[in-house]
Amino acid sequence: MGKTLFDKIWSAHVVNHIPDGPDQLYIDRHYCHEVTSPQAFAGLRNRGIKVFRPERTVCSPDHNIPTKYQDMPIVDPVSKNQVETLERNAREFGLEYYGVGDSRNGIIHVIGPETGLTLPGQTIVCGDSHTSTHGALGAVAFGIGTSEVEMVLASQCIIQPKPKTMRITVNGRLGKNVTAKDLALYIISRMTTGGATGYFVEYAGEAVRNLSMEGRLTLCNLSIEMGARGGMVAPDETTFEYVKGRKFAPKGEAWDKALAEWRKLKTDDDAVFDKEVTLDAADIEPRITFGTNPGMGIGISEAIPALPENNPIEAESFRKALAYMGFKEGEKLAGKKVDYVFLGSCTNGRLEDFRAFAESVRGKRKHPDITAWLVPGSREVDRQIREEGIDRILEEAGFELRQPGCSACLAMNEDKIPAGKLAVSTSNRNFEGRQGPGARTVLAGPLVAAYVAVNGVIPEKLD
Repeated sequence: MGKTLFDKIWSAHVVNHIPDGPDQLYIDRHYCHEVTSPQAFAGLRNRGIKVFRPERTVCSPDHNIPTKYQDMPIVDPVSKNQVETLERNAREFGLEYYGVGDSRNGIIHVIGPETGLTLPGQTIVCGDSHTSTHGALGAVAFGIGTSEVEMVLASQCIIQPKPKTMRITVNGRLGKNVTAKDLALYIISRMTTGGATGYFVEYAGEAVRNLSMEGRLTLCNLSIEMGARGGMVAPDETTFEYVKGRKFAPKGEAWDKALAEWRKLKTDDDAVFDKEVTLDAADIEPRITFGTNPGMGIGISEAIPALPENNPIEAESFRKALAYMGFKEGEKLAGKKVDYVFLGSCTNGRLEDFRAFAESVRGKRKHPDITAWLVPGSREVDRQIREEGIDRILEEAGFELRQPGCSACLAMNEDKIPAGKLAVSTSNRNFEGRQGPGARTVLAGPLVAAYVAVNGVIPEKLD
């Protein structure tokens, strides 16, 4: 029997198998940010040990950093302490550190792929659930807990049970104005937030293969939102063209050798997945969420569904979510007045997202009632935006470009949505209070966000 892509990469990294138990898995690349790492470094310090392979770990603060006045000291004492602690730990243990203001700084899941630190066939971990993003390049990437961060720092290995495998095939081509974010939100709504629990997902099919690399990064980023351990796309010419020439990508003969190996990274024709799901791209339109988890989503032309009365527990959760959001079953969100628009995060903070947003608002003006936070995912994305003149298009339309960081994706920095206000966000989660205590979040892609930013309301269709 053939092997899946996941099985091939996983097996190649197993150092030891515990009978009837987990595997000891070697980790090629470890990313580290300021939120989940302090206790891990303290554990090393308490045991008097060093980082085993420091060249395999890269650190960058992202969650807590401000997106304005980054040349000034961080005001919030908790954020300031977390960022400074990461810097001290990186220096003490000899780790690569991309600090605030550094030209290499950014959201860890943005800078990894854009620098070539993330490569096909790797195993990748970070103390962050959206590590699944890196699977877009054909890697096995997943989030880990703080104790596991310590384990990787100490040994470059992790003890991990092997997940089951799932393939989600999306046949056909995506329609006009349907983005990778819409595809991801559609899949999550069909799978539910727990439908892929225990699985590692490979995305396949014409719709997936036609995505750009940045679109694939968005898709894999959201894998965790349906409970999956991670998501991945088999590397192909799109992948290789994206990786080639990046700072840490192989060069010369090493590139040729690596490319020959990467071309083998695909699921065998006779491989069997533990679960297969097939979807039709023709069924997908631009999407929005209406509740308090990413699975509670609809097409922009659709109405909020009725309460699931056949399941009392689910019905109560559904009712609670609608009450928090201020919505009702059976109503459409089209025309709903919005207060804030956020473009950014590790989901939609890349150059392609800013290109799409800018093209949509070109020649128009920001709605006067909208507060818009447009936040690049990295210093490099910011540089490219300015190099292409995207910043001028945005400025002419009345928008301000902020400095890189996680920003309003989560309420760990200064970019918090006020209580009761409604935000359309290109980030990954819409939990209660995710963007600030009492804030209400509608998830969407960059094109829907652009429409809202100009018109002040949620659309029913995109031109």
